[in-house]
Amino acid sequence: MIPQQWASPCGNQCTHRYAALMQIPWRVFCKKGCDADGETWQECLSECNEICYKDPVLKDQQWSAYIDRSPGAANYSEECFHACVAGCGYKFEMCKEKVDKVKPNRPLRPKPPPVEKLPNPPPVTKPDEPAEDVPSTSA
Repeated sequence: MIPQQWASPCGNQCTHRYAALMQIPWRVFCKKGCDADGETWQECLSECNEICYKDPVLKDQQWSAYIDRSPGAANYSEECFHACVAGCGYKFEMCKEKVDKVKPNRPLRPKPPPVEKLPNPPPVTKPDEPAEDVPSTSA
């Protein structure tokens, strides 16, 4: 058996798509899409949502989402989801265009409002007068 035969064809496609060293986490999630238990495309996508987004582990205990093993940051969850969906796409032999159109069924976090820059406060001293940080004292 040669090394290319050790993994499934789906897993090999994930390895090629996420070959860079910095993409190893996404390769893992792509392979999770390949190995998902879902029997249909929709079930596989549902598993990607469960894998990649933090949910409470204990029912009705929101704090327990912190012990969920999915990526924490919103952008990591989204990257994870797209990698997992790519694995589902390889598994079910979906065209790349259909895979690229899939969006998570989670609401996107709103962008933070722009930070307003406050005007500089007027100087306390007169322009021709030197400013002193420490009052004049002799030691």
